[in-house]
Amino acid sequence: MLRKRKSILIIVVIAALLALLAGGVVWLQPAAPMPQAIAALQTDTQVGVESDPWLTFRPRQAQPATGFIFYPGGLVDARAYAPAAHAMAAQGYLVVIVPMPLNLAFFGADRAEAVMRANPAIRRWAIGGHSLGGVAAALFVQSHPRAVDGLAFWAAYPSGDMSGAAVQVLSISGTRDGLSTPEKIAASRPQLPANTRWLAIEGGNHGQFGWYGAQSGDHDASISREEQQRQLVSAMVEWLQSMP
Repeated sequence: MLRKRKSILIIVVIAALLALLAGGVVWLQPAAPMPQAIAALQTDTQVGVESDPWLTFRPRQAQPATGFIFYPGGLVDARAYAPAAHAMAAQGYLVVIVPMPLNLAFFGADRAEAVMRANPAIRRWAIGGHSLGGVAAALFVQSHPRAVDGLAFWAAYPSGDMSGAAVQVLSISGTRDGLSTPEKIAASRPQLPANTRWLAIEGGNHGQFGWYGAQSGDHDASISREEQQRQLVSAMVEWLQSMP
């Protein structure tokens, strides 16, 4: 009888572990990119697109002098940010979206180093990210204080004090964001340099910083995804142009 109970207990434990593993796999599935994002992965007359080892968007008309490295949001497929990257590259900038282990940028915060080494012709670098990707990008800047000239937050803020950082900082947020809320963005101001540029996209939410659909906990946007992306790209290009 005792042996039978032990066997049953072992079976129950194994079943529980398998259930937890299956649940973890489901939980770690990234938000899938929309068709518009997949379409932006195609090379055209203005931008050449490479998919290995990163998603690289390279202007075809001239050699860019400035590069932007982007870290995706947590549990979001890196391809979901292709439309914005393609649009920025069409304005003359090298843009590299870095896929992350388990789609969590915390596990690959130093991957920007390899991107820089692979593109020695770039004279100025900026880095940024969406949501948790922005937090990881800030960690890279903190651990590599001279590696980049700029840091861009998309619905994000640093995990620690960066008020003395010698980089140009841009913070872009949405007034309808239910995750990186306006209150959280406002609370991050003391953590960033005094000359940080701030842009709150009126009516923009969290999920519309990419092309991956609705996100749990977010608020409905009162502007279209296309309009939010237009304002996002415009602000990014203006900021990149202003870099010394």
